[in-house]
Amino acid sequence: MRRQQDHSGLRPLEGFTVGVTAARRAEELIALLRRRGAEVQHAPALRIVPLADDEELMAATRHLTARPPDVVVATTAIGFRGWLAAADGWGTGEALLQALGGARVLARGPKVRGAVRAAGLTEEWSPASESMAEVLQRLLDDGVEGLRIALQLHGEPLPGFIETLRAAGAEVVEVPVYRWMPPEDLGPVDRLIDAAVSRSVDAVTFTSAPAAVSLLARAGERGAREDLLAALRGEVLVACVGPVTALPLQSLGVPTCRPGRFRLGPLVQTLCEELPARAPSLPVAGHVLELRGHAAVLDGVLRPVPPAGMALLRALARRPGWVVPRAELLSALPGTGRDEHAVETAVARLRSALGRPRLIQTVVKRGYRLALDPATGGGKYAVTEEHRR
Repeated sequence: MRRQQDHSGLRPLEGFTVGVTAARRAEELIALLRRRGAEVQHAPALRIVPLADDEELMAATRHLTARPPDVVVATTAIGFRGWLAAADGWGTGEALLQALGGARVLARGPKVRGAVRAAGLTEEWSPASESMAEVLQRLLDDGVEGLRIALQLHGEPLPGFIETLRAAGAEVVEVPVYRWMPPEDLGPVDRLIDAAVSRSVDAVTFTSAPAAVSLLARAGERGAREDLLAALRGEVLVACVGPVTALPLQSLGVPTCRPGRFRLGPLVQTLCEELPARAPSLPVAGHVLELRGHAAVLDGVLRPVPPAGMALLRALARRPGWVVPRAELLSALPGTGRDEHAVETAVARLRSALGRPRLIQTVVKRGYRLALDPATGGGKYAVTEEHRR
C-alpha cells in the first residue's frame, strides 16, 4: 500500500524522537533532524579534551621532528589542525611542518585533506570510501617494511591497524591529538538511557565508537546495561555514521543501520527512510492509520497523542481487529494502578486526539478493538466473524 503521507506536507521524521549522543558537530546534526520533523533528545556521551599540554603528544612530536617520518596518516581535520596548533605553542610548529613536508601524506577523507592543504602540505592519496581499512590496504600494497609511519590517532578504535603495520615491518609512531572523556554532566546521558529503556525514543544516533562505549558503560554503572541492550536490539533503531562507529555495538549483537557515505546528511537521510518504514500502517474505518513514536498519522496528517493514548494504540495495533480486554489494556498504561476506569478515560482522550471516534470500537463487557476495514483482501488484517464475536 502506498502511504498517503507521500502526497502530504508531512515531514519524514515527524512524530519520531531521536537521541543524539554526539558532542562534536551536534548542533549541525540536531538542526538536520529537526528540519525533517524529529524531536531530538541530546545527550553528549563524551567530551573531547585537546592535548595541547599532553606529554605523549609532545613526545611524539619531538620524535618526528628529530627523525622525520616516511609516511603520515592524517585521520581527522580537527585533530590534524590541533596537532599543528599545539606544536606552534611549543615553538616546534615550523620544524614539524618541515618534517611532515618530506613525507608521503595519506588523508582519510576530504575534510582532513582540506586541513592538510591549508597547512601548506600536499596529500599523496585519499580513499573515496573514507575507510581506514582502505588506507591500511593501500599501505600494505605499497609495502611498509622499514618505513617510519606517523599515525594521527582520532579517538576511535583502529582494530588491528597498528598491529598489522608493525607485523609488516613498519615502525609506527602514534600521535594522540585528543582524548575522549566522559561528560562532566551525566544527567542528559542518564535521561537518554532511561528514554531508550522505556522506548520513549525511536532511534539513537552515534557518530563515534567511543560514544557508544561510553553510553553502555554509564548504563552498566546504573545497572541498566542489559535493559539498554535489549531496547537497542529491538524497538529502538540504532543509526551509526560508519562501520567503525558501529563495531562496539555490533559485537554485542545490536543491529545497526548506516549510510553509504559517512556524513551527517546521509545519516539523517537513512533515518528518514528507516523510521517511517518501521511504523505500522493499518486500514481502519475507511482511513489509513500509521503509528509513529509519539504521534499517529491519520490519512497523512500528524495527530499528536498523549503517552497513555499511544500505549493503548500500540496495544490495540498488535492485534488489529481483535478485541483486547480492558485488563490487558490497563497493564499497557503507564503507572495507572488497577482501576479499569483509567482505560475508559485514556480511550476517550485517544479518540479525541485522533479526531475520529469510530476508529476504536467498544465491545461491551469485553474491551476495545481497532475498527479494521474488512475489505483488505483477507490476510493478516482481515476481520473474521470470530473477531466480531
